[in-house]
Amino acid sequence: MKYVLAGASGFLGTALTRDLTAAGHQVTRLVRRTPSSPDELRWNPATGHLDPAALAGADVLVNLAGANIGLRPWTPTYRNVLRESRVSTTAALAQAAAQLDRKPVFITQSGVAGYGTDCGDRILTESSPLGDGFLAEVVRVWEGAADPARAAGCRVAALRTGIVLGRDAPAFQLLSLPFRLGLGARLGSGTQYFPVVSLTDWLRAVRHTAEQDTVEGPVNITLPTPTTNRAFTKALAAQLRRPAVLQVPAPVLTTVLGEFAWELLGSKRALPTTLQKTGFTFTHPTAHEALAAALAR
Repeated sequence: MKYVLAGASGFLGTALTRDLTAAGHQVTRLVRRTPSSPDELRWNPATGHLDPAALAGADVLVNLAGANIGLRPWTPTYRNVLRESRVSTTAALAQAAAQLDRKPVFITQSGVAGYGTDCGDRILTESSPLGDGFLAEVVRVWEGAADPARAAGCRVAALRTGIVLGRDAPAFQLLSLPFRLGLGARLGSGTQYFPVVSLTDWLRAVRHTAEQDTVEGPVNITLPTPTTNRAFTKALAAQLRRPAVLQVPAPVLTTVLGEFAWELLGSKRALPTTLQKTGFTFTHPTAHEALAAALAR
């Protein structure tokens, strides 16, 4: 299959490019600079510049582009960056896809943050309504930016992904660093559901979404056995053979991380219903197995 990938330079994009290439697929990476190899194609999502003719023959378009959510304070300016880096790229790809005679599958990254800041024990499936909060609104407009492709007849899927556990994943490195220093701790009460997934299963879920004609709309990519932050903390400490008896109080997290802290403190008991109903099985269905895979050399 021929894939066209935006956001290929990030952690997930790099891993997906490597995975697809190893499986024998053709991958064209969209770049904003002058292309330096035949498998690169220049575009400018800020202006919507992307020649549809250059996408002719593509089977799958994947958008993983977006500014990092957790590394900078959410100032008004950076909030706009977070939103536009996702919406403009999705819109540019969707509009180009809509103009193609042979309609490709259109897949855009999204997030379980769309369900709201704190959903308690409520089970969240793809049919659950989107919630409130800044990131929930980002998810709403992010996924909506794919509407031109959907209206033109493309099969469209939005990957509502939890925290991806991989040794080189920036989010996982930040989570595991305190444990490596012997300062592992649960976040807040620890009773909140903490949506995660292994990198292996995320990659497999992307391919499953691309290849299964019945997969469309929102697609939760999280463990099929949801874990709480307390259980995740215990499992990570065990894998690293480090203590984890501390607790980081919620006020400390909100002081240090601002509004982003609630993405760690809020509960999201998300289930991958669409994946499982369409025959997907997880290689690492539990937090223990996903963490073991992330830390394996």
